[in-house]
Amino acid sequence: MKVYTYSEARQRLADVLNIARTEEVVIKRRSGETFSIVFRKSTKSPFDVPGIKTKATTKDILEAVRESRER
Repeated sequence: MKVYTYSEARQRLADVLNIARTEEVVIKRRSGETFSIVFRKSTKSPFDVPGIKTKATTKDILEAVRESRER
């Protein structure tokens, strides 16, 4: 675990974030407050969205797309 003061962490933010990929980083304020930075790897794609149920068929969708392109 690495410990930085607020000023050190602010000046070296990119380095602090890189270190947080492998270990916990703690930032201390003058007031005594402490904050932990922990890396969380996202395994979900932002394009992974849930589907919806509809009565539209593929034919209906393709027709709507064609119509929108003609306008």
